[in-house]
Amino acid sequence: MEYMQAPATSRIFSLLLSLCCTCGIPIPPNPANMCVSCLRTTVDISEGIPKQVNLHFCKQCERYLQPPASWVQCALESRELLALCLKKLKGNMTKVRLIDAGFLWTEPHSKRIKLKVTIQKEVMNGAILQQVFVVEFVIQGQMCDDCHRVEAKDFWNSVVQVRQKTSHKKTFYYLEQLILKHKLHQNALNIKEIHEGIDFYYATKQHAQKMVDFLQCTVPCRSKTSQRLISHDIHSNTFNYKSTYSIEIVPVCKDNVVCLSPRLAQSLGNMGQVCVCARVTSTIHLIDPNTLQIAEVDGGTYWRNPFNSLVSPRQLEEFIVMDTDIIRNQKLGAGAGIRSNKHTLAEVWVQKTSEMDTAQQYHCRTHLGHLLNIGDLVQGFDFANSNVNDEFLNKMNPSHIPDVVLIKKSYNRSKRVKRRNWKLKEMDKDREGMAPEDERQYQDFLEDLEEDEALRKNVNIFRDASKIPVESDTDDEGAPRISLMEMLEDLSLTDATGGEGADMVTSEDAELLSGSCPLCDPSLSPY
Repeated sequence: MEYMQAPATSRIFSLLLSLCCTCGIPIPPNPANMCVSCLRTTVDISEGIPKQVNLHFCKQCERYLQPPASWVQCALESRELLALCLKKLKGNMTKVRLIDAGFLWTEPHSKRIKLKVTIQKEVMNGAILQQVFVVEFVIQGQMCDDCHRVEAKDFWNSVVQVRQKTSHKKTFYYLEQLILKHKLHQNALNIKEIHEGIDFYYATKQHAQKMVDFLQCTVPCRSKTSQRLISHDIHSNTFNYKSTYSIEIVPVCKDNVVCLSPRLAQSLGNMGQVCVCARVTSTIHLIDPNTLQIAEVDGGTYWRNPFNSLVSPRQLEEFIVMDTDIIRNQKLGAGAGIRSNKHTLAEVWVQKTSEMDTAQQYHCRTHLGHLLNIGDLVQGFDFANSNVNDEFLNKMNPSHIPDVVLIKKSYNRSKRVKRRNWKLKEMDKDREGMAPEDERQYQDFLEDLEEDEALRKNVNIFRDASKIPVESDTDDEGAPRISLMEMLEDLSLTDATGGEGADMVTSEDAELLSGSCPLCDPSLSPY
């Protein structure tokens, strides 16, 4: 018989194979001297890694527990939820290397999250074995501490009570926009709007103190703190207090007419005692309608030399401009302060629109000379026919008290509302005891934003895509408007934590997760 001789390459390849020590099949040589199937049946590299883990979830706020005591917001199949699940396994995966991890689809209401994990480990004299297994996370309900306090009617630890004793809420509307811009309302458990103010409830004293510091830097105010003992543990000598922070904002709003004390007027550059409040920011901005002198009064100065508003918005009357004359090159006395460059001093003859059938006219000086023309309507306060009870005004020389103080130019409100193609955001707050005139006051605040560019620099203004502005030649009265460049796009994000979910982790990301990734190592996390 003739035997066929095997090729040389086949003989060389057969010499490179070895037999598995368990099942005897030819395999390429490896340090374990075992095939992959026998190696997997002999060694389980996933031993010690739990295949079923509990994941605690709060149904009230929809957050997951991140041990030991923090709660995080995670969307289903998001990177944040994947990192949280891997943190639950990290303590049992110190001897293996994480290669890949991803979610397996489960019914959203099944209270089960399945994670497909791929790991590697060096076994038996340096052989590297890779294994894929599934870990099932069982979602168990557990109420977080914040929600537990809410259910127990003992949800707040500190309250910040903001008050302003005025008839108009312009300062509160401005303050609300600043709080929204800096996102200080997110830590509040509840926001309640009441008469003359707003209450902010917080779970910790640190969040309340942060709000107090913000208010003191934003509006002229003064604060007072008090504590009430709730409970006392005599064994550990611990006390449980509820803190109350009282914030009183100065009782002066934009477009108020005030009368300064002689001492304060002299310290501000010998300006007139009767002034108009141009705006209220971190200080009170005053302007003298007779000389255009401007000054700023901070909270400390105000409480040392307090003054009140002489007129409320209800007392403003409408005048029509009969004649105007610009005053140029006016000389101020010695020690005068700074004059405004944005206003023009003028002498104006006006007449009440309610007295058009009479010949009664009033002469006054105004800081609105750059806006007023003959025939324009303007709002002002009639000192000549009013009875004002003020400590400093009663002591003034009657010849120094003006007959009329003009506040601002008047435009057609209905036309301005139709042309307004922007909007502001509002805080979610509880309302009680609201007056029916709040809508009118809010429209006044929106008009102030249109007229004052410096005031709206600190306010986020959003374009209202649902509103189409009405344009016509007859509607154009020269009313100030907000340009499109100053508006922001109103974005509505369904989920800030990843939306409908993120892609599964790649092998490179899994290698980072198994090492020093910020999502796994709390000491490196930017959050």
